[in-house]
Amino acid sequence: MTWTRLKELVETPLSGLTQPTRSDWIFALRTVSAGLIALLVAYALKLDHPQWAMMTVFIVAQPVAGMVLAKGFYRLLGTLAGGLAAVGITSLFGANPWLLVSVLALWIGVCTLVSSLLRNPEAYGAALAGYTAMIISLPALGQPHIVVDLAVARCAEIALGIVCAGVTSRLILPKLAADAIISRLKRSILDLAEYAGGAFSNGDPASLAALQRKLITDAQTLAEMRTYARLEAPSFATRAHPVRRTIGQLLWALSAARALHSHRRPKNAALIPMRSELKAFVGELAATPGALDDTGPWVARLGAIASKAREMPDLPNDDGSSDTAEDKVGTITRLTIAGDFAEALKQVMRGLDALRSPVSRKSSERAQPALVVHRDYQAAWRNAVRAALATLLVAIFWLTTKWSEAAGTVILVAVVSSLFAARPDPVQSAWGFFTGTLIALPFAFLVGQVALPALPGFGWFTLLVVPILVPAALGMANPRHVGVATAFAINFLAFLSPHQQMIYDPGPFFAGSASILVGILIAIGVFIVVLPADPWVTVERISQAMREDLARLCLHERIPRRSAFESLAYDRINQLMPQVQQTGRKGDPILGGSISAVTVGLEVLRLRHAQLNSAVPHETVESIGNFLRGLARELLFKRPGEPQTATVAVAREYAASIAQRSDRLEMLQITASLRIIAAAMEDCPDFFAKGRH
Repeated sequence: MTWTRLKELVETPLSGLTQPTRSDWIFALRTVSAGLIALLVAYALKLDHPQWAMMTVFIVAQPVAGMVLAKGFYRLLGTLAGGLAAVGITSLFGANPWLLVSVLALWIGVCTLVSSLLRNPEAYGAALAGYTAMIISLPALGQPHIVVDLAVARCAEIALGIVCAGVTSRLILPKLAADAIISRLKRSILDLAEYAGGAFSNGDPASLAALQRKLITDAQTLAEMRTYARLEAPSFATRAHPVRRTIGQLLWALSAARALHSHRRPKNAALIPMRSELKAFVGELAATPGALDDTGPWVARLGAIASKAREMPDLPNDDGSSDTAEDKVGTITRLTIAGDFAEALKQVMRGLDALRSPVSRKSSERAQPALVVHRDYQAAWRNAVRAALATLLVAIFWLTTKWSEAAGTVILVAVVSSLFAARPDPVQSAWGFFTGTLIALPFAFLVGQVALPALPGFGWFTLLVVPILVPAALGMANPRHVGVATAFAINFLAFLSPHQQMIYDPGPFFAGSASILVGILIAIGVFIVVLPADPWVTVERISQAMREDLARLCLHERIPRRSAFESLAYDRINQLMPQVQQTGRKGDPILGGSISAVTVGLEVLRLRHAQLNSAVPHETVESIGNFLRGLARELLFKRPGEPQTATVAVAREYAASIAQRSDRLEMLQITASLRIIAAAMEDCPDFFAKGRH
């Protein structure tokens, strides 16, 4: 997930506003104040490039204190790693310019590879380590003895900006990640209630699809914010595990609501009152102001609904016919899904209570495994090759032409091709960066080349730049403008290059500005021409990974924890989201299939546990094993257009046979799991087939 997307989720109310909110103004004034403090201290310390201290404040500025601390921490680590790499590479290869730039390009490629395999903010730190080495090493070309001084100065300037940004974000009217998590989870519960209400009443498909996307992305946001909250306050650690557990339950509830919507049967007498009760519940929840201030009554009602769904309903008299067995299995299946939704929503509400009222005792949940993430190695290697090749080619041009200002072009190519490489649409991200940079150019010229040489002093500097930087920071607070606004603020300061003694020198100003703009355009061209990414290829790789996950659930000797599967599943789906969104509405079936995969996985786990139940007859255990092996084969080998394998038919046959032989609840639950798996695979046949392209 990108920082821009995360900010959009944290600041969701902003998306519909045209006027800055109080929170926006606080963020803007706090950021500009921190930047001015950093610059003033840099002046006092007589740092060589004081603008880097102020720029760093705007680079790490985020709406939530924990996000600032996280980005600042990894920026510092990346800067230190890049500085050490610059010293080592320049010391070893500085005597040979061609070898030096080749090794630096290779280093950028390696860092881009690592960055593409990590997540923010770790990914940001890895990318920064790559191009920081370039920023430090190029000025030392031909004079390697100064590289250590350059590295130390660079680290000092960055550290100063990070400290100023971190302290102000934490102490001056802070917005805390811990509070944002609770607010986001409450909003997600209400969104889930709205989604379920629409699903239970045949709501607008487009609205349901939009809510589904939002809920999936919110789940990943909660996981990200969990890390930031722990940075803000170590005491939040006791609440971090409920966050992780609640994320999986949120996805479980979404998948159950979707399945119940897909397989509604209004004429089913046993299901009608259950659906009506659930519909009334979620409608009341979504419509009640402050409904989640006290979850006790809601949790109690959900518990009662879940218990009622698990009770043996009044089923048709068993006359031995297949129709009677079908009605029995269908009823149990739909009631199982309804009970799952009620139970999952209840657990999500309990997770909210655990966040608001943490326990001080040591939690046994600490033993749970870490969140599993999907790593796209093919895309990572592509990004690495593009970044290294682009940097090397531009560096060769620089060395061949000996155009001094082309060094800035080399640096910007390295920065953009590495920093935006893993974005879902790197061209759009880089173009937004170019737009903000281009807009900053005239402002920087008027202030730095015209006004400040005539009006020297920090006081005049403050009066001239604050009216420019405050609107820029307000734009950074709005997710619709954050990319362009951030690029504007950073490059305004880079072009301005504030020093205590400002002089009129337009030649180097325009030459340096041109090199930066050209560097960004070259990086955009690289994204378009060199190994262009096809989102559908990435979608297929992630979909294949999800099918392999399900096959492992079927075959692996050790049965994984439910929470571990939920964690892996929502991470896969979150990785699908930005790729699917690039494909428009035709990607909705893929997203729907991924949700169905969650349903299939949870039912496979139920069947695996049923195999261990001593009350289940041996022949039924063997039948479950045969079915799971057949399901794994279909998931791994069936291709689109091939005849339907026997897996779905076998599931229905086993379900009907078991229902005819026994009315015991544990046996009927097995039939329900079989039927749910069959229905999910029938709903999304292409998703559960290998190689759609």
